[in-house]
Amino acid sequence: MELGRLEYLQALVTEFQVTDSPGNKHLCSLTPFMLSVSSRTWRFSLSEAKEQVLANLANFAYDPKNYEYLRQLQVLDLFLDMLTEDNETLVEFAIGGLCNLCLDKTNKEHILEANGVEPIINCLSSPNEETVVSAVTTLMFLTTPQSRHQTTALPVVECMLRFSLSANRRLSNLATLFLEDYCSPPQVEEARNLSKHTAVGIPLPKD
Repeated sequence: MELGRLEYLQALVTEFQVTDSPGNKHLCSLTPFMLSVSSRTWRFSLSEAKEQVLANLANFAYDPKNYEYLRQLQVLDLFLDMLTEDNETLVEFAIGGLCNLCLDKTNKEHILEANGVEPIINCLSSPNEETVVSAVTTLMFLTTPQSRHQTTALPVVECMLRFSLSANRRLSNLATLFLEDYCSPPQVEEARNLSKHTAVGIPLPKD
């Protein structure tokens, strides 16, 4: 185990907990190494510091070498918790991190067992394009024979139909891929028929 890498990640997680705690009550628990890492974010407001730390954690989720450490530090649960935040930037970084992590079978199983599909689906209504794209991609990665009934539920398929008609080519292409590769023709037809009878749906993200 690479102690330096683990210790750095632990410092980031601890710093996030510090910035998330009123009055920075956990400040005294930081080691000198953690303090050196944390000092880089204290130049910002607490909100900006949280965003900076979460962005750093999401970046580490790109590297499979970090998966074991991130699980050990419960970063997957941290990302899931952040999906319900009002701060759209935190949601963007959290879903981006999950999108990278769920390529791994163990991480995928953890997210599914933690009932992570529902908050990920809720991200489809975000006005942030990056959040929506990451949410669609994450649902693709999380789809298994056991989870398909959740990841391709009728509201999701209806949403993908709407996204496939978007003027945003990036989003429309991704939604079309979702419909073709992850949904059955009967599912798509049912969602299409439902869409004809209702104007209510998940709004498109802002360009």
